Amino acid sequence: MISVIIPTRNRADLLAAALDSLTRQTLVTSEFEIWVIDNGSTDNTAQVIRQYQDRLSNLNSIYAEEPGLHTGRHAGMKAARGELLVFADDDIEAFPTWLAAIKESFADANVAMVGGNNLPMFLEPPPAWLKNMWLRTDRRGNRMVTALSIIEFRQPIKQISPDLIWGCNFAIRKAVLLAAGGFHPDGMPKELIRFRGDGETHVSRYVLESGLKCVFNAGASVYHKVTPERMTFEYFRQRGFNQGVSDSYTALRNQDLSTVSAKRSVLRRAASWGLRNARALLRRPAERQALALMAIGHREGYDYHQAAYHGTPELRAWVHQLQYF
Repeated sequence: MISVIIPTRNRADLLAAALDSLTRQTLVTSEFEIWVIDNGSTDNTAQVIRQYQDRLSNLNSIYAEEPGLHTGRHAGMKAARGELLVFADDDIEAFPTWLAAIKESFADANVAMVGGNNLPMFLEPPPAWLKNMWLRTDRRGNRMVTALSIIEFRQPIKQISPDLIWGCNFAIRKAVLLAAGGFHPDGMPKELIRFRGDGETHVSRYVLESGLKCVFNAGASVYHKVTPERMTFEYFRQRGFNQGVSDSYTALRNQDLSTVSAKRSVLRRAASWGLRNARALLRRPAERQALALMAIGHREGYDYHQAAYHGTPELRAWVHQLQYF
């Protein structure tokens, strides 16, 4: 049994398209279930869920008002009957082969995580600088824009790092997720941004340091919508700010850890960030501006979270909480 878990909040139109794509799966309905977690919506999300329950007999829903993406993810994890959990964002549209390909890759008992391509579905024509960022490939023909969680590999199936399996299309064995301690906080509303953590990155880090196998399967791909507000310099700066908060959270939690692997994890993430900034020098002016603003935002977010942590006992307790479900 595969359990598909989709947290959502006030994005009923996007959710409808995601659920519509699940009506066209090649995997037979009896082999998967769907859990939509309504994370406190005030729009017509409940109505959309009821409409699709008429078309998807395996569609279930939970109302979980407490803010945070991790709240929805954990509610779905607890309710799931399947041992294979597939977490998706409400702004994806899945390939018809999505779940069948995930099942195929998990047939190998050594596989802990499965991912696919997250191809962009631009909801309006992107500006030239963003289009150029997406069209830029590495020497193997692969490409990605991490700020938008879009990625494409040319190979049909291969083993990859768990760092390249992102939350909008994130399949994992339930036993592995529980062993990792579940997800860390993520997706907090703006007024609670100080309580943001490192989300699924924590789980990927656990999988990496445990030496578990992760597989990319091109059949397990989705389209990830890119809305107009995400095609702006302002968004890239805010995305950098959010990542800065997450990286501060990781660094502060790792103060509690004495293992070499934990220290290496922080250094690896810092090195990766520096490499992306260095590559910006090779790009066109508008691309460089977007990445420079993202770097500025990252520094602002990191400093903001560090100050909030040292000035707020409640936040210090939250950061060092053992688990969040």
